[in-house]
Amino acid sequence: MLTRDRLDRLRLARTSGIGPVLYRRLLQRFGSAHTAIAALPGITQRARAAPQSVPPDCDIERETERLEKLGGRMLVLGDADYPWLLALLDDAPAVISILGDIATFAQPAVALVGSRNASANGRTFAARLADELAASGHAVVSGMARGIDAAAHDGALRSGRTIACVAGGLDHPYPAEHIPLQARIAQGGCVVAEAPLGTMPQARHFPRRNRLIAGLSLGVVVVEAALRSGSLITARLAQEAGRELFAVPGSPLDPRCHGTNHLLRQGAHIVENAADILANLPDHPNREGLSRDPMFGGISAPEGLSEPQIALETTPAALDTLVGLLSPAPTSVDDLARRCQLSPPEIRAALLDLELAGRVETLPGSRVALLVQGP
Repeated sequence: MLTRDRLDRLRLARTSGIGPVLYRRLLQRFGSAHTAIAALPGITQRARAAPQSVPPDCDIERETERLEKLGGRMLVLGDADYPWLLALLDDAPAVISILGDIATFAQPAVALVGSRNASANGRTFAARLADELAASGHAVVSGMARGIDAAAHDGALRSGRTIACVAGGLDHPYPAEHIPLQARIAQGGCVVAEAPLGTMPQARHFPRRNRLIAGLSLGVVVVEAALRSGSLITARLAQEAGRELFAVPGSPLDPRCHGTNHLLRQGAHIVENAADILANLPDHPNREGLSRDPMFGGISAPEGLSEPQIALETTPAALDTLVGLLSPAPTSVDDLARRCQLSPPEIRAALLDLELAGRVETLPGSRVALLVQGP
């Protein structure tokens, strides 16, 4: 039975236009999901935006029941069982759906990713590396794609546990031929999805899946990857989040190795066996690592969700003032504060309202930009 607070958190997380960062800001501002949901109509009215579509209780209850029938469950940011490494991200998913044993999250984890069109040697090496990492007590994280991902999951299951991050809902395994693999992973680890049940995986979902892979891991190993590939996106996200980055060298004649060789030139740890990973793997992302400029600045724990800010009610005049000062070119929040008569709490509240209304975008480095409205 869902408590009222949990039901409201799930409703807020499933509200249209509210992503992970806005979800966290709303809880910080209003103190509870119930209060935040009640405030949404006023926010959108003041910002002259379309009303937010908040799902009713019955939609959340139906999704929960369907997930339970599959043998899964939801974890909400702030739950004791929520993966602690993932929770360190400022854009940690508000809700994830899980199939399998959540105790897998208690193990230190390493991600193995690479080309879908992998070479036979690349697949063999990925499977052996995953087997060795799993035998050492590490969970192996990957994306359940063809090629290197599938080989990593298979290798890890020989000696330990693996975590699969999927782009769609848990009821839509992708690719279809990996339906048996997903079932095996759920038995020998866990499958994680940010998307709700019923979501068919699409190209726009995969960068978010890649963020899960990086966020769940202390380090990311790229086995084979072209210069323009999803694996390099995962590597970038890992470095921006302060995670260690590893790469397997390959032939300069093989385009599938150009991305990994590029990472090595940029300073990634070279990997020839599992010992190369274990010798350079920190026990916490805050330890000294490769990343010097994390995308989200300081790392904050989910306990901050329980510390509400003053729930200021933004005035239309304040919104108009900020819109007049903003442009599509990014502007620092500090610069806004110097150019207007609003207090910092008033500016934060107004920017949150404008972001909810889809009128501004918050960018890394405490910057904001005005979104161009359609005709």
